[in-house]
Amino acid sequence: MVNGESGTAPQPPLMQRVRAMLRVGHYSHLTEKAYTGWIRRYILFHRKRHPLEMGVAEITEFLSDLAQRQKVSSPTQTQALSALLFLYRRVLGVELPWLDKIVRARKPARIPVVLTVHEVQVLLAQLDGVYWLIASLLYGSGLRLMECLNLRVKDIDLPARQIVVRSGKGQKDRVTVLANSCVELLQAHLRLRREQHVRDLARGSGAAYLPHALARKYPGAARSWGWQYVFSASADVFIADAGGRVRWHLHEKSVQHAVRQAVLRAGFTKPASCHTLRHSFATHLLQRGQDIRTIQELLGHKDVSTTMIYTHVAGIGVTGTVSPLDASPPGRGV
Repeated sequence: MVNGESGTAPQPPLMQRVRAMLRVGHYSHLTEKAYTGWIRRYILFHRKRHPLEMGVAEITEFLSDLAQRQKVSSPTQTQALSALLFLYRRVLGVELPWLDKIVRARKPARIPVVLTVHEVQVLLAQLDGVYWLIASLLYGSGLRLMECLNLRVKDIDLPARQIVVRSGKGQKDRVTVLANSCVELLQAHLRLRREQHVRDLARGSGAAYLPHALARKYPGAARSWGWQYVFSASADVFIADAGGRVRWHLHEKSVQHAVRQAVLRAGFTKPASCHTLRHSFATHLLQRGQDIRTIQELLGHKDVSTTMIYTHVAGIGVTGTVSPLDASPPGRGV
């Protein structure tokens, strides 16, 4: 039976249980949104059958369809697999055997898109205000976009010129550098944010979203200045697990759109994006002689082999080899 043996109390709806387990595991809001989306798609793909009525064969069919018919990328298919493994192992308590018959989406070997120092300057010149500041932190501190948008006031150490990234990829904290070029505008931005926060408090608002059980653990922290988002949305939004309306961070799509428009205005042929600025941060540090281990720590990579990809675009290693045509130029052709 789906709800267990007869005589036991009925369990909450499946998706409610999924969300509860995700929050117990301190998964991010975006991960929760992605996992629940994939689980819904899996159930709808099999005509709304309950997951306990299905198993390895149905998971294999769904994931293979993503690769063969829907042509999703390898990371997208991997995310769908992670969502289904979470569903079966953590929510339903079903241990699945190894899924070795899945048709895997191809993962092309690509080197990252990187801008030159001059191109970064041109791109930043196409932005202003808060979007210039965010893009400057992506490049100057090597932040991922969501790491930047999730920054709280307390995570910025202006005197030490440091930024603390909380619960980055892999739920790891790290410290990265804060560029001097950002300090003046960042200070001005924080002054405006504090004035806004004071006005919010005066009208009975001013609570920032706190994940998981932090709101219960630290009563009143949501309205404190240190817990406010550095890049706050302009208005409160309703979030069910927060118990009401709270202030969220600036939406990532607005930043992505601003950067896309800046790339178009700059006339770049490179497919640059917000993440390109992070790639450029690592590449330019390598070109200036920074050691690979320090760059690994600044980026928050688990394995140094991930960081090594930047040697291919920094003129280090095979791409740093001098062409024999330049080393010993032949006579000019006729």
